[in-house]
Amino acid sequence: MQSYFWVKTFHLVFVVAWMAAVFYLPRILVNLAEAAGQAQVGQRLQLMGRRLYRFGHVMFGLAFVLGLVLWLGYRVLPDFPTMVAPGAAGWLHAKLGLVALLLVYFIFTGRWLKGVDAGRALPSARALRWFNELPLVLFIATVYLVLAKPF
Repeated sequence: MQSYFWVKTFHLVFVVAWMAAVFYLPRILVNLAEAAGQAQVGQRLQLMGRRLYRFGHVMFGLAFVLGLVLWLGYRVLPDFPTMVAPGAAGWLHAKLGLVALLLVYFIFTGRWLKGVDAGRALPSARALRWFNELPLVLFIATVYLVLAKPF
């Protein structure tokens, strides 16, 4: 049982670290859009964005692996409880769908960052600010599903 709590603890830590990257990468894009014409600032922001994007992928990978252990570990680890009761996994499927949307969002912002490196223009800073709010809504829904397990 103790191993379950360690796995869950590290899963949550890596999820929080990944979400920090998901929340901050669009903000870097906003700053890039506002720093048009300031080459030095733009280069620094692009470097920060690339490093954050890599960090986010590593954190997602670790959270994903530990999430699989939480989901399926009971099948291979003795005395490892399952977090999903048989026949009551609807909330987990919905949560995984929202996590997939968050991953698509994160990859999309990374593509915009790579586009800036290639010389493509970004949307306006205002549009990017609105775009920046989307992961918060998805994250709130995800946390609700995990805590309430409504179906």
